[in-house]
Amino acid sequence: MDAKAAARERLETATGGLIELSHRIHAHPELGFEEEKAALWLCEALADAGFAVERGSCGLPTAFRARAGSGPLHVGICAEYDCLPGIGHACGHNIIAASAVGAALAAARAADDLGLTISVIGTPAEEVGNASGKILLLERGGFDGIHAAMMVHPAPFDMLAARIIAASMFDVRYTGKESHASAFPELGVNAGDALTIAQTSLGLLRQHIRSTDRIHGIVTAGGAAPNVVPAHTSARYIIRSETLDQLRELRPKVYRCFEAGALATGAKVEFVGGDKPYAEMRHDAAVAALYRRNSEALGRPFPDLGEWETRPTGSTDMGNVSLALPSIHPMVGIHSLPAVNHQPEFTAHCVTPHADKALVDGALAMAWTAIDLASDPSLRQRLLARA
Repeated sequence: MDAKAAARERLETATGGLIELSHRIHAHPELGFEEEKAALWLCEALADAGFAVERGSCGLPTAFRARAGSGPLHVGICAEYDCLPGIGHACGHNIIAASAVGAALAAARAADDLGLTISVIGTPAEEVGNASGKILLLERGGFDGIHAAMMVHPAPFDMLAARIIAASMFDVRYTGKESHASAFPELGVNAGDALTIAQTSLGLLRQHIRSTDRIHGIVTAGGAAPNVVPAHTSARYIIRSETLDQLRELRPKVYRCFEAGALATGAKVEFVGGDKPYAEMRHDAAVAALYRRNSEALGRPFPDLGEWETRPTGSTDMGNVSLALPSIHPMVGIHSLPAVNHQPEFTAHCVTPHADKALVDGALAMAWTAIDLASDPSLRQRLLARA
């Protein structure tokens, strides 16, 4: 039996357990850096399959690394398993996690014969937007020794190389002074007004930024009572640009808008976070070509999506991985339209039969891609030369 047939056979025996794992994670959503159940279940599944599992990698309690095979070419498969506040697994990280386990189980079947090592890298807190799991793992050596990395991400439709852009998330905090809003308003410093001025400034700024830039946020604290001048307000914002370089140009323009609110009202302003941004995704063309071929062999072609292929989409810390080593991040379709990622309706679609099939197809396509990486002499040599 050849390596790909063996990988398919191994995945077929594991399919029921993988779908159950996906549904269990979906039913117990956990926020970033709090994914205790998901991390445990994933580690147990991999340990039961014979992987050597290291929990709490790089000082992150819900990170892990699970390894099989002993070959010189080392392929990492990234698992994500955190949820979104309030709407659960509306980005389908339950599918990402289970597909990573499935890909590793399938590829490991032939790893030693191909001179391959397979690791599942459990990467917490992808949704936190700053100083996330993959960024901290990169800084602390969690990707050392990996020659190529991959993962699949659920979406309404299949897409080989989505245009994933850089992003930075931060909190803004204003401090003013309370006073009676009617009797003694002149004695107050209105932190609410500071935030209103900042948001108005941001609206005016939009005329003078790139069409591909994004600025969006929420108010996290707006005051305690309407008859008290608010002394404490805060907001959480994300700014995005096509690249980290462009993001560095956008950041001071946005910060000045918040500083304007402080200047106009006399409030003090503080910025928290934004120091470890997400990078743009650089899909490795050769690795992506292998994944395309394997996905199409499973009956998953990549249609011409028009605007969807050229418009900036979301952001992910997988972009930071892609700047450090050859990586891919294809989207696997779950037939959810009109529901799209980060909608409650998408949450419901992530445990449908279409989602379960996407999990299995994505896992096998990744396993076959890892096998191809080990079997292609020129590509194997290029990857090994990075060490």
